[in-house]
Amino acid sequence: MARQDHPFDFRDFRFYFAARLATTLAQNAMVVVIGWQVYDIARRTMSTWEAAFQLGLVGVAQFVPLLLLTLVVGWTADRIDRRWIARAALLLEAGCAAMLGLFACYDATTLPVLFVVAALLGVARAFASPALQALAPNLVPRALLPTAIAMSSIAWQTGGIIGPAAGGYLYAHGHHLPYLVASGLFGAAFLALLLIGPVPRSALDGTTNPWSQMVDGLRYVRRNRLVLGAISLDLFAVLLGGATAMLPIFARDILHAGSEGLGHLRAAPAIGAALTALWFAFRPLRHDVGMKMLAAVGVFGTATVLFGLSRSMPLSLLCLALLGSADMVSVYVRQSLIQIHTPDAMRGRVGAVSTLFISASNELGEAESGFLAALVGPIAGVVFGGAGAVAIAFLWARLFPELKNARTFDPPKTRQDAPGQEQAI
Repeated sequence: MARQDHPFDFRDFRFYFAARLATTLAQNAMVVVIGWQVYDIARRTMSTWEAAFQLGLVGVAQFVPLLLLTLVVGWTADRIDRRWIARAALLLEAGCAAMLGLFACYDATTLPVLFVVAALLGVARAFASPALQALAPNLVPRALLPTAIAMSSIAWQTGGIIGPAAGGYLYAHGHHLPYLVASGLFGAAFLALLLIGPVPRSALDGTTNPWSQMVDGLRYVRRNRLVLGAISLDLFAVLLGGATAMLPIFARDILHAGSEGLGHLRAAPAIGAALTALWFAFRPLRHDVGMKMLAAVGVFGTATVLFGLSRSMPLSLLCLALLGSADMVSVYVRQSLIQIHTPDAMRGRVGAVSTLFISASNELGEAESGFLAALVGPIAGVVFGGAGAVAIAFLWARLFPELKNARTFDPPKTRQDAPGQEQAI
């Protein structure tokens, strides 16, 4: 019998990894171009601060659908085949990309069009993210889950490295090209998910009504202080330290690097994160995981401050790479804690709550950064935000001692009969 001591030894996880990689390539190529187009179109008729405000509205457009759908998508991920939820979401994203490509072909892209598509992408992500998060632990044994999370992060960060740069270069050669390529990548991810076979998972308690089942995810997060602390730490740190949302402004008006330079700036955090994830794939964290997560948030905030003060492209890229590496440490620890400490029957609903917090930190962080830049300027906004992230790390160490006291991931004792099948003993 062949050894199965790595996630890639499992066929379904290999298809999952391929789908994850293709999806993040497409998403990052689209995100960088949408941000550039919104700011560029707005700057034709608006001042810098008004255009920054429009850039912030893109984050709001993506976040609102997730906020409204959180309870529904979490319950759906625990009730319906998670593979088909993710497949349907990918088809919606492919349609959005094709739509923007068509508008670009006829030079008909407008701000309202970009905002509508951003909202539709928010709907797709609202359903896809908790379904995929809940699916991953069913594809490998529990003991390999931290390594699987690191490998999944490598796919995510690789897409973050190549996607933005590819989006910038493709856009420079033809405004429709990044969207058409993204549509094809979403289609490839859909096909990869089709090849994942049925996976066993726990059933919902049929004695409670659907509304109560939906709210159970919120209750679980509120009562589990370790999970609550990990999720909320990321929320407030990234919400304040959202330097990446301001990259179109820095690329165009501060560093004067243009759309290709924007691609490099967007790729830099992902390079740092991917290298860190690769390290964890072979040398996973085992000790003092909570303190290392808190320290990483402090480094994240410090790198954000330095980026805001930089006027040198090489130094800015270095700061962004360090920022991405620190963020990867936080993501790795947080996801491992959440997935290992959450029962399978709850993973969809807890994943939806986690996605809401992550989206709040990302999309609302973009909005907050855009609005703050409009109020005090992009440089001051980034510097103040980074300092706030450092303060959050110290504050959370006091508010949630469970985090700093988390020495290991401490999975519950289980007997693993097969991937995705766990029986308490």
